Amino acid sequence: MTHPARHSRDGFSAALHELDDLRARVDQLMHAAFPGGGSPESGTHEPWAPLADVVDAYLVELELPGVDKEQITVEVIEGELDIHGEIKEKEHVGVRRRHTRRMGHFDYRTTLPPNADTDHVSAELTSGVLTARVPKTETGKAQHIPITG
Repeated sequence: MTHPARHSRDGFSAALHELDDLRARVDQLMHAAFPGGGSPESGTHEPWAPLADVVDAYLVELELPGVDKEQITVEVIEGELDIHGEIKEKEHVGVRRRHTRRMGHFDYRTTLPPNADTDHVSAELTSGVLTARVPKTETGKAQHIPITG
């Protein structure tokens, strides 16, 4: 009669360690294949783009958890919305077991539509989400042109 395999706690820990090693190797491979990714564990802090939702090119929401508004700059330059800043590494007491949060400089850019009112862009940071609103101008409004002759 066969008995079900028993897994000791040490076996479980070894399996987790192997998975962590595999993930680290895949991260290294991805960084080698796509330089500039700025993996937190690779030690590089090259600029990266935060996760974002763009609604109708007039509303941009960026995930920036734990970032203060003083660490963020929102600018409109030559028809582009440019949001950039830096997330500085926090000092920790004790041994860090895992580090997967992005640190360093971030930069998010998107091209604005021609009817964007770049003089009245607003930005608000609430609960780790930066919301940038770009109002539309009236110049994109259709006009009726009378025909003469």
